[in-house]
Amino acid sequence: MLSIRNITRSFGALKVLRGVSLDITQGEIVCLLGPSGCGKTTLLRTIAGLESADSGDILLDGQSILALPIHTRDFGLMFQDFALFPHMNVEQNVLFGLRMRHVPAAQARTRLQEVLELVGLQGFEKRDVAQLSGGERQRVALARSLAPKPRLLMLDEPLGSVDAALRDRLIVDLREIIKRIGLTAIYVTHDQHEAFAIADRIAVMNAGLIEQVDPPPKLYRYPKTTFVARFLGLNNIVPVLSREADVIRTPVSDFPNHADADAVLLHPDGLAIRSASKEIVGAVSHSVSENVAKSIEAVIREMVFAGDTYRIEVEHESGIRLSFRVPSRNDGELKVGEPVQVTMIEDCIVPLKGEG
Repeated sequence: MLSIRNITRSFGALKVLRGVSLDITQGEIVCLLGPSGCGKTTLLRTIAGLESADSGDILLDGQSILALPIHTRDFGLMFQDFALFPHMNVEQNVLFGLRMRHVPAAQARTRLQEVLELVGLQGFEKRDVAQLSGGERQRVALARSLAPKPRLLMLDEPLGSVDAALRDRLIVDLREIIKRIGLTAIYVTHDQHEAFAIADRIAVMNAGLIEQVDPPPKLYRYPKTTFVARFLGLNNIVPVLSREADVIRTPVSDFPNHADADAVLLHPDGLAIRSASKEIVGAVSHSVSENVAKSIEAVIREMVFAGDTYRIEVEHESGIRLSFRVPSRNDGELKVGEPVQVTMIEDCIVPLKGEG
């Protein structure tokens, strides 16, 4: 449906987009995920026509849209602040886009009822938007975006102004509504949990480039670069010293190099060690179970109580520090300064490109 081809955009000497390419299929929700300043909002605004591209092209159903005015692209936009008209009630806000398109009054009112029912706001037509909760205002903004039946819905941090407790519920509702009507959507966020919950695929952006595009489970389990791994919270990254046919050597241990894997796995620059599937054993002499692929010895340097778990930082003799979580039922068994044995499951050792 939408094809973004090598889009670049600079503001003076600052290169905000440095050759971004991405294909989005009909009915797909794609999330642009990354930190502030990575270019995700600029890319969204360029697709919408709010920013111009310096080079590259954007194709909709095979036709370039770069020269099309914003109002002819038939895209729906939803922003963090909702951009509702404070002097209008719910009905007037939702009908605004339809009236701008000169939709007949009877047809517009039918569409009004359809979208209000879709977002769960039946009976709210005459409500003043200033009297609505954050979640209700978010639904009004969504209804207004959906009313003209856009070909593509674009959402820029749409839940940034609602509290955390409400955000979890709204993100589920938002995905369900978009999927129910079969709409194609691009969702911008810096929050990985939002991205995991709503997206069919996630494009992780860094410094004006897309570093990886994958469905949420694959992205989480198999990040391809050091940046993606760290952004997703995988901070246990060790450098690769050398690579051989079947062995990757690091300062903490040697790990298998899978010959049937892709180029990232065959020639990694670093390894991420996933902390969620590790077991820290309180005594170095403790036996290691059969399903453990690797075991290293280290010394506990820090312990932080976190309710059900302790966050424990250990130091290997190489000087590399790794962080893990262990159940707090081990309270008293592990102490700062004591040696421990860290056991690792092979699936949780993730090869990466980029310096570790």
